[in-house]
Amino acid sequence: MKPIFYTLLTVLFLVSCNDGAKKDNSYLPTSLGNINTLQVITPNDLWNGEVGEEIRTYFAAPADGLPQDEPLFSMNQMPPETYTGFARKYRLVLHATLANEDTVILKKDAYSKPQTIAFVTATTKEGLAKLIKENHARMIKAFLNSEIEERQRRTTVSMMKLDSLGEKMGVTMKIPSAYHIAKAEDNFYWIRKELKSGSTNIIVYQVPLNMIGNDSTTVADIIKVRDSIGLKFLPVEDDGVFMTADDYAPYFFTSEIDGKPAFETKGIWQVKDQFMAGPFLNYAIRDEAHNRYLILEGFTYAPSVEKRDLQFELESILKSAKIN
Repeated sequence: MKPIFYTLLTVLFLVSCNDGAKKDNSYLPTSLGNINTLQVITPNDLWNGEVGEEIRTYFAAPADGLPQDEPLFSMNQMPPETYTGFARKYRLVLHATLANEDTVILKKDAYSKPQTIAFVTATTKEGLAKLIKENHARMIKAFLNSEIEERQRRTTVSMMKLDSLGEKMGVTMKIPSAYHIAKAEDNFYWIRKELKSGSTNIIVYQVPLNMIGNDSTTVADIIKVRDSIGLKFLPVEDDGVFMTADDYAPYFFTSEIDGKPAFETKGIWQVKDQFMAGPFLNYAIRDEAHNRYLILEGFTYAPSVEKRDLQFELESILKSAKIN
């Protein structure tokens, strides 16, 4: 009877979340869950077999640019018969079950808001595993975009007032009020939040367009620029040098901030000859109107602490940037 039960669940879900229907979401309860926590709704036998392995391969893969392995998402598994009532409020959900057809559907605000559900069905275990493998990238993108929006929403509850950044650097960001200015000059800003052990940091600066090439030298140019800025503006005790770790190959992507093309670099920073290091995320935004690359960077120093969610907060701040 279980396949029939799951098929009925599928039909009910698809009917209730039909894309073509106008739905009043004003009555929906507020979703819950920690940032980057994914609820996996699938039967125990699938979770313990090929389907579960496929899910863990992609959704628990190490997040990019961290000094130690941390999973992309923290996952909790529930069988479908327990996914009722309070459990339906979770914000991120991957729903993978056997049914009468092969489908992959992404839904927003089905049972709570904000909420993103990836609903995957197939007629066989092998087919279900294959669908997850083929569609994991777009599901992960939807989940991460949703979490960035949620992290930014939480920031708006209490934001730092920083008008001078817009006046001097031509950029504004949504920054939590727990941050403070560590250094402010005409062409350099350093904003930080103190942690129990360490800090999270944002730096903003600009360089002429010709300092970063758009070819095979791009990554090397970005590293050269950030190391020169670290040497000049970020003081380190005992004559240490804040620099990019040369034994970790950085991750490099093309991206977009406030509609402008940007280079995204994730890597590890270190203080040369000292036991200090951590992750950084750097956006070099091409601002042709002002003949510059505007550089937004977030980095963390938090020894013996997991850093995935600290960096994710910084990413959400940098992605909130508006360039005047």
